[in-house]
Amino acid sequence: MSSPDTTGGDGSVRDASLSHLPEDIRRAIEITPAAGTSERIIDITTLGRRTGRPRRIEIFFYRAAGSTYLCSGAGGAATDWHANLLADPAFTFHLKNGIRADLPARATPVTAPAERRAVLAEIVADLNQPHDPGTIRPTRLEDWADSRLMRISFRHRP
Repeated sequence: MSSPDTTGGDGSVRDASLSHLPEDIRRAIEITPAAGTSERIIDITTLGRRTGRPRRIEIFFYRAAGSTYLCSGAGGAATDWHANLLADPAFTFHLKNGIRADLPARATPVTAPAERRAVLAEIVADLNQPHDPGTIRPTRLEDWADSRLMRISFRHRP
């Protein structure tokens, strides 16, 4: 059995959990650091932890360290999406700007301090780039230290 190719044509590292997706969808998720704010906005549908009913929430996603993440951003305040995904990590990832797709996904909390710091540092460095003047720019990694952070893996449809 061979492993999926995790290198992009330009030598970049590709997320193996995306290898089963159509090329246009994979490219929309593997955004580059030059991606604008609107390209990072998605919806997720989770089950409400109190109601058990589907709940659609708008959120930003980020690419860092070759993976896809949801992050609460600076400040680290409690969020419904994070609590819902802790209670039930299966959800639907809805691309809605440009390419449209509804993708089954699973969230895994990132709790290891070294991994959190590395991923958050990459997210903050990306957001601080001058490529997108509309992006809210966190200027200090310390402001993001308590952020809720979930790694996303994309599942095959049954």
